[in-house]
Amino acid sequence: MDRNFILAMVLMGLILFGYETFIMGPKREAYEAQQREAQALAAEQATQQATQGTSGADVPLAGDNLVLPTVQTELTREEAIAVAPARLRVETPQLTGSINLRGLVFDDLTLTQYNESVEENSPNIILLSPQQTPLAQFMRSGLFINGANDANIIWSAPSGATLTPDTPVTLTRQDGGLTHNVTLSVDDKFMFTLVHEVQNQTGANITVQAYGATAQKDIPQNLENFMILFEGPLAIVGDQLHSRKYKNIQKKGSIIEAGTGGWVGITNKYWLSAVIPDQSQPFKATLGVREGATPLFQSSYQLDPLSIPNGQQAMISSHLFAGAKVVEVLQDYEKPVADGGLGISEFDMAVDWGNFFFLTRPIFASLHFLYGLVGNYGIAILLFTVGIKAILYPLANLSYKSMAGMRKAQPEMQTIRDRYKDDQMKMQQEMMSLYKKHKINPAAGCLPMLAQMPIFYALYKTLFVTLEMRHEPFLYIADLSERDPTSIFNLFGLLPFDPLTVPVIGTFLGIGILPLLMGAGMWVQMKLNPPPTDPLQARIFGLMPLFFLFIFAPFAAGLVLYWAWNTILSVIQQYIIMKRNGADVDLIGNMKDSLGLNKPKTANDNAAGK
Repeated sequence: MDRNFILAMVLMGLILFGYETFIMGPKREAYEAQQREAQALAAEQATQQATQGTSGADVPLAGDNLVLPTVQTELTREEAIAVAPARLRVETPQLTGSINLRGLVFDDLTLTQYNESVEENSPNIILLSPQQTPLAQFMRSGLFINGANDANIIWSAPSGATLTPDTPVTLTRQDGGLTHNVTLSVDDKFMFTLVHEVQNQTGANITVQAYGATAQKDIPQNLENFMILFEGPLAIVGDQLHSRKYKNIQKKGSIIEAGTGGWVGITNKYWLSAVIPDQSQPFKATLGVREGATPLFQSSYQLDPLSIPNGQQAMISSHLFAGAKVVEVLQDYEKPVADGGLGISEFDMAVDWGNFFFLTRPIFASLHFLYGLVGNYGIAILLFTVGIKAILYPLANLSYKSMAGMRKAQPEMQTIRDRYKDDQMKMQQEMMSLYKKHKINPAAGCLPMLAQMPIFYALYKTLFVTLEMRHEPFLYIADLSERDPTSIFNLFGLLPFDPLTVPVIGTFLGIGILPLLMGAGMWVQMKLNPPPTDPLQARIFGLMPLFFLFIFAPFAAGLVLYWAWNTILSVIQQYIIMKRNGADVDLIGNMKDSLGLNKPKTANDNAAGK
């Protein structure tokens, strides 16, 4: 393996390892301690206030004029759902739950097709929970009429109604000469549609203003908290992404942007709750937080006010998304209405493609296409790796030809080093002359490395942030998005303990089958190259496979699968190219030398030319 490549990988590994060990690890521990203290305080306050019930008072939400009832006590999820005066049942192939008809709050939705883990009987993912619960998340979309808030309005639904993809439901309310109906519908994925119809028979003009908001109570406990992943409030305004992580909103304040087309929401690694205005109407988006004993984070939008003269009516539509960030589904919603979509601007940017989006998007598209052909993401990764090797073959060929030349010239290079060891300038001049004589370009060895590094990072990012890899199996691996589940330290499951649970060093003991294959492949590849002449350098480079074995072990199994397979293909490719270019590559002999299996040569052997 090219030494420049190894050095680059070492630096990358050290950065990732150091960042996780010395920055993110302590931050997570401090955050978890803070959360435990906050929960203990909240529990104490809840006990003191248990007899006070729920106040109907309204307070500002996230710095604008959206309001929700203030909650004086925290309840369990079941209790909070039960205390609502009325609820509308929701049943779809992907979602189950209910909508609170007081204030038309979407606050009880569970994803029926997604579980918390791959374990049998693992509970389904709960996406939305009522405001009275700890770490609640909920959504609203409604109308301010003459500036009045609708948070305490209790909507009427047909008796026994259930909202399904086949049965939309119309809710009604009457206020003097004002009739306000809202028709709810839902598709078989994750999208709700709300159509508000307001009839004005009040004898005067009225003003209505559409809004939508999604809120998160406190910072989620299951926050991934990774540098390369965004989680928190975000908005698309026009075609521009605006986002701010939870703690940054508390430190830096709100984001307010105005434009036409887009959406606002709150996201974590795999799930999204979003409210979406009419894409043809200008709106103001706000990402903010209402501070207090428990912060309430919010992404919201407001449309411009609309005047409805007496005797007239108006219809205003909006959408709410509550579900999984399935790329194909998000992109379907982006399609124009004429093509069966909703025309939602840049909806798939809910997935954190990152600054390398020009690589992460094509990589995902390629993997997803291959998955469609073979039905397994592990096999898709293997095929993808072969494709990458084919694309980069010209660079690899140039690099390995240069390595072959370096190997052939090794005796002459050693002679120059010995002859001019006390004159570095002369040594460099002679080396350059030698390179020119043999048409060797030492820099050519860096070309595959330079091409591979962004691809490697982009693949790492893609496997980390896309839902499609979650809980996807391959051979003995149950989830390609998680680390290899096996470990050499419990004999790959034969011994009844989990090495990862060992205090302090547990994270380094999860050396599974894939990391071992990768490390072995790297060791074999190093034997294709001449060892460094300096004994210390030789020992350091000899330890590189072991170093990378521990560095890669915690990575997603899909990523290690890619790198192990890529290394195996590189060994085959490098061996063939170097042999074709006349390099004397005694791979088996080099491996035996490293393992001490070759019989040491005697003076008689040397004299006999053995």
